[in-house]
Amino acid sequence: MSLDRVILITAWILAIIMLILFIPKNKLREAYVIFFFKQLMTWITGLTVAQFGLIEYPVREFAYATRTSFTFEFFIYPAICVVFNLHYPEEKTPIGQFIYYFYFCTAMTIIELLCEKYTNIIKYIHWSWYVTWITLFLTFYFSRKYYVWFFKLKDKSKVTGIKA
Repeated sequence: MSLDRVILITAWILAIIMLILFIPKNKLREAYVIFFFKQLMTWITGLTVAQFGLIEYPVREFAYATRTSFTFEFFIYPAICVVFNLHYPEEKTPIGQFIYYFYFCTAMTIIELLCEKYTNIIKYIHWSWYVTWITLFLTFYFSRKYYVWFFKLKDKSKVTGIKA
């Protein structure tokens, strides 16, 4: 088994452990909504980027079915987004909240850069690290906005006018 495959398997294991450790049982419903919304964004973006030849994934799970990385677009990025949203620092100032975005996007970009440089998991063709960072920031931002919007609609005190 190649080092690239070991890295992909390790990423799955670590993401599953992260989800188990950082998702409270009473937040499973929220986790599903966040996961599926982020999955929608990353899957479409990943397919588009790979199809247009901006990024290549030489080592991937379903080489004959898709040009994108199933692991990252379908599972890792959405899993990280769940943790991002469920532990979002709502009580912080806007600068503190931006720093939260900055840390997540920067850490994920650094990991992707290391994979790009030292493995065959991802290869930039017409892509740069800052495009990854911006894309991550935007998808985290939109997932946050969707999460807040979705669950405000389900808040019974706002629908019925009864204060809890």
